[in-house]
Amino acid sequence: MDNKLIATVDIGSHSCILLIAAFEEGVLVPKLQKVEVCRLGEDIYEHGAITEKRIQELEAIMTKFRMDLHALGANLKAAVMTEAMRNAENPDEVIAAVEKALWVKPRIISGEEEGKLTYRSVKEWHGEGIVTIDIGGGSTELSNGDNTFSIPVGALKMFKAMGPIPGPEYKKFVKETFKEVSFKGMTKKPVYLIGGTGTALAMVYLNKQQFDYKAIEGLELSISDLDAVTTRISNLSKELRAMLPGLENGRHEVIICGLFWLKSLLEKLRVETFKISTAGLRFGLLYETPTVFPAKAGISSCSQKVNGDAGSSPA
Repeated sequence: MDNKLIATVDIGSHSCILLIAAFEEGVLVPKLQKVEVCRLGEDIYEHGAITEKRIQELEAIMTKFRMDLHALGANLKAAVMTEAMRNAENPDEVIAAVEKALWVKPRIISGEEEGKLTYRSVKEWHGEGIVTIDIGGGSTELSNGDNTFSIPVGALKMFKAMGPIPGPEYKKFVKETFKEVSFKGMTKKPVYLIGGTGTALAMVYLNKQQFDYKAIEGLELSISDLDAVTTRISNLSKELRAMLPGLENGRHEVIICGLFWLKSLLEKLRVETFKISTAGLRFGLLYETPTVFPAKAGISSCSQKVNGDAGSSPA
């Protein structure tokens, strides 16, 4: 198994991610990561379903991913869909389009499973006793290994509701959102932030023009650092914001909402510092033993079901 290229595809509310990696001496090492903006969550917010135009764009993304997999001879282990597809009125239509382009059938996973898989990926690199926060476009997953839950709030969803910079209504929004959420067992523990919000925050903070997972992985920031970056980005025009590292491809529109939401979560978790991880759902899927299905030429397999002990905390 070691050194053989294996892959996953994560189809989210804001973006799609292809991961190609290999286990080297038991450690999962990323070899290629590609991110393509899909904004499925925008269609859900506006129409309740994924539009034909968006489906065609998604097909094109999946076709590019398939070509990358074929070129490198990578073994596709899992393709999953998250919050946008959990709420879409036309999931079968979208699944069929992805299967047509990727040559494998994706699976819609629950928010809890998403959170557990994410936690597992970070735990493998940083150990136990941590809390993971995965801020996506349409939802946020938190996990400490024993307790995992999903909140239907994400950076893209907030942007559609409040615009690029949350106003006075944000305070009421947070109060209502947290009314039914319990953080018991999660407070005052080391926190790792996962997802596009965290990666973009790190790239702006470090002024990294190119994604560098070695520089970003484990980067520790304080709430004061978070405030400083949020203020810096907020004071820029939309055009200048888009020129900052990590904020291309539409990320500049949603990043401030994501940072506001992050600070609210950190306050509830009662921590002053947090670390950023480039791990996530796409990595967690590779620690499982997926069911193998026959595949068409060019891609050897895909998982339609990710197997794991339901009583444990897979990631």
